[in-house]
Amino acid sequence: MAVLPAERDLRRVIGDADGAGDREVDGLGEQELLELYRSLVLLRTYDERSVVYHRQGRIGTYAIFWNHEAMQAGVVHALDDEDWIFPSYRESAIGLLRGMPPATVLSWWRGHPAGWWNPDDYGVASICVPIATHVPHAAGFAWGKKLKGERACAVAFFGDGATSEGSFHEGANFAAVTGAPLILLCNNNQWAISTPLEAQTRAETLADKAIGYGMPGVRVDGTDVLAVYEAAREAVARARAGEGPTFIEAFSYRTAPHATADDQRAYIDLDRVEEERKRECVGRFGGYLRRAGILHDDLAESIRTEAAEAMRAGIAAAEAEPPADVSLLFEHAYVDPPASFDSDLEELRRTLG
Repeated sequence: MAVLPAERDLRRVIGDADGAGDREVDGLGEQELLELYRSLVLLRTYDERSVVYHRQGRIGTYAIFWNHEAMQAGVVHALDDEDWIFPSYRESAIGLLRGMPPATVLSWWRGHPAGWWNPDDYGVASICVPIATHVPHAAGFAWGKKLKGERACAVAFFGDGATSEGSFHEGANFAAVTGAPLILLCNNNQWAISTPLEAQTRAETLADKAIGYGMPGVRVDGTDVLAVYEAAREAVARARAGEGPTFIEAFSYRTAPHATADDQRAYIDLDRVEEERKRECVGRFGGYLRRAGILHDDLAESIRTEAAEAMRAGIAAAEAEPPADVSLLFEHAYVDPPASFDSDLEELRRTLG
């Protein structure tokens, strides 16, 4: 298989605000486009409400994904129900697009046992917090699907910082040599917390890294949901055809802090942030749909209201969960628990009152 260097220019479908450069994606009709927009709005609403939820002291540190919604929704809509998603913490709410209740994801951030789910119910693996360690998991899972003769593929989401980790390289190499049906979706927002991209790699693009593993590397505008969808759909088709993995670099600029515990003013280009926020992904797609005569004010308001109501109900359901028994911290930790566990648990109960 000949592997071409990643194209320098980013793939785009959505043009300028005046419509210059707009094009269509084959196979996406009005209904599909509106469903894609609903997904973007649901994710945006979840993210914005979760930041408020944190500031009210109702959840702990939260990893913000504002303006990354296009990468998540674009990929998920290119998948079938049988395909699997391996998220990092930046995609914590991606299960919502697979029917997961908002209360479940909110409970995860609250550290409540109700926030863990059976991955088989949604085709969504557990959220991975350690950087890149889920890439080998996704590669092995995808290889297993291939060995069983099933048509399903898997996608692993990770940030640009993950490409500096050994687990990423091991997983990418394993997927390539086994021909695993895997999509590697790199969210390149140019910052690994406070480490800029130029301090991580000398590669001209992150998609260039795919060449060393014998797989295609594709670059897309990460704020263009249609470009992400189109690239992901092509990668899924390659995977199903037995042609192996694809690396997609979704390029953007981080417009929100890494997490609620982060003060990005110490290191980021704030003027660039303000400029990028003017072309954030939900508004860009909304403008595209309006130019096409598909979206209007009443429909947009209805979609926003629907998402807000889902979040309100989710918060109420999450906070209605009874407090978890602290003994869960000790159960199943060891086959043969140490004798100190009994006294440790009692001390914890006393501390917590």
